[in-house]
Amino acid sequence: MADSLPPCAPDADPAWIASHPRVQRVPSRDLALFIQRGFLCPGECAELIERIDAGRRPSTIADANGDGYFRTSETCDLDAADPFIAAIDAKLAAFSGIDPAYGEPIQGQRYAAGQEFKAHTDYFEPDGADYARYCSVAGNRTWTLMVYLDEPLAGGATRFTRIGKTIQPEPGKLLAWNNRLSPGTCNPASIHHGMKVRSGVKHIITKWYREKPWR
Repeated sequence: MADSLPPCAPDADPAWIASHPRVQRVPSRDLALFIQRGFLCPGECAELIERIDAGRRPSTIADANGDGYFRTSETCDLDAADPFIAAIDAKLAAFSGIDPAYGEPIQGQRYAAGQEFKAHTDYFEPDGADYARYCSVAGNRTWTLMVYLDEPLAGGATRFTRIGKTIQPEPGKLLAWNNRLSPGTCNPASIHHGMKVRSGVKHIITKWYREKPWR
């Protein structure tokens, strides 16, 4: 981590994220996308997997598009009151430099063989049917932080389709990207595909930050 204290700001500063040791910025003019290997240790990954497997349920999407196979994973809402989860949350906030008040609770996802999340953006479409429902209080999503907890036997990569970048799962590897071009302007280049797991199982955690404090 950088030597100075994290900014604890409403939004992330890409220069702050890039200042952390072992952080790679993916070359792209269209998307601020960062990778850090080994962000979580094997023990942290194992504990998160245990919690996800215990509390998983079918994943859902906003603005249903009629494709019943668009997102076939399972989701777990991780308990923010759990001291272990709170420690992971603080670690993510320190990496991003974003005030924790702007963060949604951490979610876990589990992908079994044959499951995927087709190409999508994490922000809510301003003209979408459910935009007011999801964004009227805390605003839209700004940054996404995602961490792979394990590695399936085959498949399960994350493909950023607009910029032509595919990232392979690896236990403890963190991805961070900006879902906006500027305040109030979504970035369509953040579209990404949680590609189908061909063999084995994939677990991840996802942390989303918002434009306004989360309530």
